[in-house]
Amino acid sequence: MDLASTGFVFISSILVLFMTPGLAFFYGGLVSKKNVVNTTMSVFIMTGLAVILWIAFGYSLSFSGDLGGFIGNLAHPFMNGINLNELTATKIPVSIYSIFEMMFAVITPALFVGAIVGRIRFKFLLWFVILWSVIIYYPMVHMVWSPTGFLAKLGTLDFAGGTVVHINAGVTALVLSIYLGKRLNFGKETKHYNLSWVLLGTTILWIGWYGFNAGSALGVNNVAMQATMTSTVAAATSMMVWMMLDMHFVGKPQLGGICTGTLCGLVGITPAAGFVTIAGAFAIGIVATLVSYFYVNVLKSKVGADDTLDAFGCHGVSGMVGSIMTGLLATKSVNSSVVDNGLLYGGGMKLFVTQIIATLVTIIFVSVACAIIISLLRLVMPMRVTEEEEKAGLDIVEHGEAADYMVSYGETGRDHSKDIEVNADEFKGQIHHLDNPNLPKD
Repeated sequence: MDLASTGFVFISSILVLFMTPGLAFFYGGLVSKKNVVNTTMSVFIMTGLAVILWIAFGYSLSFSGDLGGFIGNLAHPFMNGINLNELTATKIPVSIYSIFEMMFAVITPALFVGAIVGRIRFKFLLWFVILWSVIIYYPMVHMVWSPTGFLAKLGTLDFAGGTVVHINAGVTALVLSIYLGKRLNFGKETKHYNLSWVLLGTTILWIGWYGFNAGSALGVNNVAMQATMTSTVAAATSMMVWMMLDMHFVGKPQLGGICTGTLCGLVGITPAAGFVTIAGAFAIGIVATLVSYFYVNVLKSKVGADDTLDAFGCHGVSGMVGSIMTGLLATKSVNSSVVDNGLLYGGGMKLFVTQIIATLVTIIFVSVACAIIISLLRLVMPMRVTEEEEKAGLDIVEHGEAADYMVSYGETGRDHSKDIEVNADEFKGQIHHLDNPNLPKD
């Protein structure tokens, strides 16, 4: 065992896990106040569901055996028969490698929650994630990251999840939003619950992304250090580009915008983090943000899909940009595992074409499989809440909870004119003045 590398991947695994509650804050801060509990819970529940699925059969389907280069087998349910102490090529135990990959299985389904908040039934979401994991996610892991996978053999470069995580989750978000239909208040501006949460979530995600990208080197080496640099540069670049776009088109810089821009840079660099130079990361940060900004502010309304929090616009679009630009900018000077340099580094069209093929295969496979899963599930259970439930908000309807006492329950109960009575101790200063109108007010 290489103790340094094992410790590094161990910490990276914790950082990737940290991203999921960070995403819960990010999404929870963006939604309306009556859907905060539902949104944060829909994200955070993946830390339980995905872990159990991964241990039960996810690891085996991803990395054990091979069926046509598409998926593994079920030879090791609950990882039975796996030698957890066996060392990988970077001399870390299989146990810590499996945990690191497990955390990717947690964050990926959490990403597409942002597209469907406020109108999907929680039960439907849980069943969808179970089927999606088996039919889509584990095959994608096998095809790209298993040495026997179809796309891996083709020569696809995906350092930390451009295809497996971001394009996959982004396309899933788009298909789900199309099948689910538009919100009742679609086209009307929604008041964000808490922009401070959005900033907090973005910060946690950025910190966690070092585990996501640098950790994908699976050891303490120069590639991990390069991935740390490129991730930082891409995120900072995208933040500034989105802010400048907002200042030009909106007329003022906006906190929600720079947070979204930051994530676009992190998404865009993910497939390329350990393959490109710092200049390459700068270019990816610019292009990913420009394309995502254009989609979110121009194309989205023309497509017509109600992707509530722009899961496709950020993760799907920037993931595609990053995947394709890897074919332009990957270089052996950064990572010796690069067989063919990118097009802009004199490697010809081979890698560029390979990256386009891998991107298209991911889009088509995920789209078709999602459509099938949704169609089958809708035969046995409703997908969308009723109009009355959507108006009331899913926090109360689905969970019987509210984010805080200031959230109105509407017809289901709370009269805020009584808050001063319900919270008498908290408001005793104000009550004192009401009872004594002749006293001077502070």
